[in-house]
Amino acid sequence: MGTIGLAVIGAGYWGPNLVRNAQATPGLRLRYLCDLDADRARRVLGEYSTVAVSDSLDEVLADPSVDAVAIATPAATHLPVAMAALEAGKHVLVEKPLAATYAEGRQLVEAADRRGLTLMLDHTYCYTAAVQHLRDLVRGGGIGSVQYLDSVRINLGLVQPDVDVLWDLAPHDLSIFLSILPEGVQPIAVAAHGSDPIGAGRACVAHLTIELTGGAMAHVHVNWLSPTKVRTMIIGGSARTVVFDDLNPAQRVAIYDRGVDRKEAGEVGAGERAQTLISYRTGDMVAPALPEKEALRSVMAEFHASITESRPPLTDGRSGLQVLSILEAASASLAQGGAFLPILGGEFAASNTDSSTEGANA
Repeated sequence: MGTIGLAVIGAGYWGPNLVRNAQATPGLRLRYLCDLDADRARRVLGEYSTVAVSDSLDEVLADPSVDAVAIATPAATHLPVAMAALEAGKHVLVEKPLAATYAEGRQLVEAADRRGLTLMLDHTYCYTAAVQHLRDLVRGGGIGSVQYLDSVRINLGLVQPDVDVLWDLAPHDLSIFLSILPEGVQPIAVAAHGSDPIGAGRACVAHLTIELTGGAMAHVHVNWLSPTKVRTMIIGGSARTVVFDDLNPAQRVAIYDRGVDRKEAGEVGAGERAQTLISYRTGDMVAPALPEKEALRSVMAEFHASITESRPPLTDGRSGLQVLSILEAASASLAQGGAFLPILGGEFAASNTDSSTEGANA
């Protein structure tokens, strides 16, 4: 397979971005834009486009020139749309979340496995130059052992009619965490707290606390009600600490040789006080030069490479399942007043993690 025939399903908010990047990706040929509102699809494509418009998913899936689909429809429709595509023998790229529930997501992963088809999540942040640099740094031991992760994603955002702020915003942070965490470090339990100060009927402000294997902890703060927009993540390590500020194009990643060290008991003199067990390290800050490129273009390139090379993509279906397993446990915790609950399904979700790391820099 050299050229992949692609259909984009959904011409709403995200669909036009998929269309634009698919048309600009070597090896992909956009054949259809499918939407229940055919007029909207035509407006997206423009008057002179040769891409076909259809309001029938069945018509698109029946066309042998379509090898793959990119789905940008509401989350509640991901299971039937993606399953229909897989059953028709099409490779699938789907927007986050993979499905509305972990059980539905698992159905899709198993269906793709049975047919030997690519199932990929559009976890766009994982394909930014900044997150790929973080991944190489953290997994390569550049910050030492991971001690904590702390992420803030707040803005004056659109209050969604069908999901709370956790399901709307936290998947971005969770997908980044899962992408950069070293092998063997996995989420094992989560506690969630949230509030609905405007009476929207769902949490508009929320905090996640995630326990990781090895004793490290991750924290996510998401908020639809903040008058200022913040997109900051801190990854603390035993050797260095990294700050990722997605809103600072001049310095998206800063690596600090600063932190706290603990002396072993044998290193402390008899006359020294107990507090001398702790010492503070103050070193340099380095801000690596990173290329500016559209992450969605890399998503499309990875989708093409995964299909043509018959390998799992970086953000395969199992990575989507891991995100769903955390979100479902978080929702249950929120309903129980913030109790720590185990994250279920991790073994199945993570069983293919290692094989999906190839092609991360597509």
